[in-house]
Amino acid sequence: MSLPEFKLLRPRTLAEALEFLATHNHTQIVAGGTDLIPSLKQRLFTPAYVLDIRRIAELRGIRYIPGRGTEISALTTLTEVERSEHIRRDYSLLHEAAKTVASPILRNMGTLGGNICLDTRCLWYNQSLTWRRSCGFCIKKDGDLCHVAPGGTKCWAVFPGDTPPALLCLEAELEITGPAGTRCVALRDFYTNVGDARMNLAKNELVTCVFLPERTAGYRGVYRKLRLRGSIDYPLAGVAVALKGSKRHVEDARVAITALNPAPLVVRGVAEELVGNPVTPENAAAVGELAAGTAKPLTTSALTPEYRREMVRVFAKRAVLEAAK
Repeated sequence: MSLPEFKLLRPRTLAEALEFLATHNHTQIVAGGTDLIPSLKQRLFTPAYVLDIRRIAELRGIRYIPGRGTEISALTTLTEVERSEHIRRDYSLLHEAAKTVASPILRNMGTLGGNICLDTRCLWYNQSLTWRRSCGFCIKKDGDLCHVAPGGTKCWAVFPGDTPPALLCLEAELEITGPAGTRCVALRDFYTNVGDARMNLAKNELVTCVFLPERTAGYRGVYRKLRLRGSIDYPLAGVAVALKGSKRHVEDARVAITALNPAPLVVRGVAEELVGNPVTPENAAAVGELAAGTAKPLTTSALTPEYRREMVRVFAKRAVLEAAK
């Protein structure tokens, strides 16, 4: 499959990039390109312009701000996140999630901002134009039918990013820059849980930075991921767990899931099960039930929804027990 015809724009500064977005309609943004380029070949997008932001040096780097936290610029590669000793030591959950993304070559290209802004995926959507035409298209692209929830008006394509559930557990915030200036938004408010309109991000805005607060530094983290192959594949289910305290006394606990809903989601009720208590197989299993109840997998992948939900239950229990060691 070949790329569609488009004009490539290559700004060298953030100001230039924002000016291009303000003056050029029908634009797609490319950072690492690991997600967008295959989608272009499948004709999921046919933009008039592609804005290549990789040369914007001000959008790279990891900076620790004493007393506040850590800033990770949006174009920082996943390899840089994985290899950062600061991230490994203070935000181990993000390190654990980042190192599972795709393969080493793709992590060298893919960026943290790109992983946060991944397009949602579905068995009926991520196909060639010929294949999708033969099925009458779908509600997300060119059609009006959801094949996984017939009769429904909502797109159930799932969000497949590995780092966002970790970032949710770490209470990450995003810096978003547009023509009106810069705004900050909690990551939990960034996603809409709607497959075909997944982010609260205007077409003329860019995610420019991820902020990790100092209060979540030092949490022990575990990330577990279900995929068909041991590398390259997107998750078909993912569970992130962050714990503070000891096995005998949990001070704080967070769990988030990915690849099971149109957005990565925080599992509610986890603190009530764990905080102030020792970690036991029983309350770890209770957390697994909460995670499985939060998951809403449909037939968006080659694996059955029932199997993916069961793996969330298993992963969450095991991750809690491992994080408490």
